[in-house]
Amino acid sequence: MTDRIEVAATELRPLLEEFIMWARANAPGSDPELVGPAALWHRLAFSQDLGTWKRADLRNLLLDRMPKVVEDPDAAADGMLPAVDAYLTFLSQTGRLNKGSDSLSDLQAELDDVEDEFVDLMEELLDDTEGDDEEGEAGDLGDFELFADELAELDTIRLRPDSELAEAARRAPLIAKARDLAVWVGSGRKVGEDTLLTDAEVEEALTAVGLPRPETEGPIAEAVPQLWNIWNLAVDLEFLEPGEAGTVAVQDDTAEWPFDDDEDVLDAWMLGLHSVDYGDPELEDDDLTMALAGLTRGMLIRLLLAGGSRERADLARDLSEAASDLDELGSDAWEAAGDPLAPAIDWLIGYGMVELDGDTVRLTPLGTEGVVHLIDDADIEVDARPAIESMSAHELLALSAELPEEEADAEFAAWMQLREPGKAAEELLDAAAEDDSDALIRVQAASVVGTLGEAAVPAWQAALKQPSLRPYAATHLSQLEVEGAPEPTQDDTHWLILDMWTISAGLGRSEFVSSLRDIGPEMVNNLLEVIWKIPHAHVEELLDLISQVHPDKQVAKAARRALFKARSV
Repeated sequence: MTDRIEVAATELRPLLEEFIMWARANAPGSDPELVGPAALWHRLAFSQDLGTWKRADLRNLLLDRMPKVVEDPDAAADGMLPAVDAYLTFLSQTGRLNKGSDSLSDLQAELDDVEDEFVDLMEELLDDTEGDDEEGEAGDLGDFELFADELAELDTIRLRPDSELAEAARRAPLIAKARDLAVWVGSGRKVGEDTLLTDAEVEEALTAVGLPRPETEGPIAEAVPQLWNIWNLAVDLEFLEPGEAGTVAVQDDTAEWPFDDDEDVLDAWMLGLHSVDYGDPELEDDDLTMALAGLTRGMLIRLLLAGGSRERADLARDLSEAASDLDELGSDAWEAAGDPLAPAIDWLIGYGMVELDGDTVRLTPLGTEGVVHLIDDADIEVDARPAIESMSAHELLALSAELPEEEADAEFAAWMQLREPGKAAEELLDAAAEDDSDALIRVQAASVVGTLGEAAVPAWQAALKQPSLRPYAATHLSQLEVEGAPEPTQDDTHWLILDMWTISAGLGRSEFVSSLRDIGPEMVNNLLEVIWKIPHAHVEELLDLISQVHPDKQVAKAARRALFKARSV
């Protein structure tokens, strides 16, 4: 079998190399690398002729063979079918799809038919792989994956405005200490290989950041873990960077912390967010230290799940039990640490993420923001949204595009209550004008503003000056019978159609093909004769897609002609 695979792979190599070159120009959205395994197993299992493809073979290849050999089910679920579609199109357009094959449109129809089942099979493989990973590798105390189901069931988490979060970040004592340490380091301090700093330098550094000198008979450098945590934080924050010849240097703008710009402040704070792990207890025995790894993240996730606060004693009991269950040394490590929560709470307070109210540990708004980001980094779903009162129009539109209709309507209603209708219309249309390529945001904004009636007239009139919004503005002003308003033109209508096609294409090939079938090949042909002239951000992309997926060969041919004209303008 190995010899057969090598022979087949050798036969395929020149063809696949040519396909990769073709795909760069003709199917840039596909991943040619995903075609190799499918083409190879088609050659081995179904046809010795590289150019002979049948619907039944294609189905068996994708649903029977590929699940047994695919290496990355996640990538295959997202890109295998578009890649195979592009490959079949390449074979057809270059005359390599033999007469004994089924037609390209029939093969593409088969791809449509098997799409859902293929994706389901890939997801089953992913589930099996994740299950194996869970059985073979235990996480630490801060493994968010263990709480994925509970996180999914949480009520909507409302995040505070950036201005409020930035102001809290400016007050974080640990960042100020990291700044002071970096400024002390200076422009080119030589560091050692065994210990970064000499004992004399350690004493200076402790003074710079306001930490006490430890009572120790050994080297001071080995008795100041908090100093090294702050050093590492300074590196994370990009206050310190490696220099040449074994030196480190302070970054030019470090001394300016806290920065004036809110975005710069939050960017810096996010750079240091994973420093939460520095709050984990450090014990003399490395194995005991590892038994408590992730404790600080474990505290954060438990606070979030509890609604933002818990009694310290309850947290301690919960985490102690988790440490014992997770590691056979967990109980010993907990006892050896004395008060394992102390360093974690101290670090989180220093980073602005928790506060102590008596015996209650409470997440701050900045802490909630940080936990949500850590959860997102772990690829776990949680329903977190900006607070309604601080949500911009663009944030509202982007969020609503991902919500079920009823939830989106509720978000819009709550947001509208805080604004006069005319002002709401202005903000929504301004947001829609930010990016000419974002058809979905544009259509959503126009739809909502269209419900505001005459209050939106000034905003619609202003939108006439924006090429991407003019079609919507002219249409709604005409419907409102506003005196002096321009009548919608045919070009306006064509723009609206291109927006609809763009959204449909974004939902997937099947949805796009279905939308084209709904209006019929004759109407599509008529549109193709003129629509290529419209200066829409996605017109070439859409014409190319129609040429590849439309089941009517004449329509596909007309789309290729239109695409050539659009590219020639």
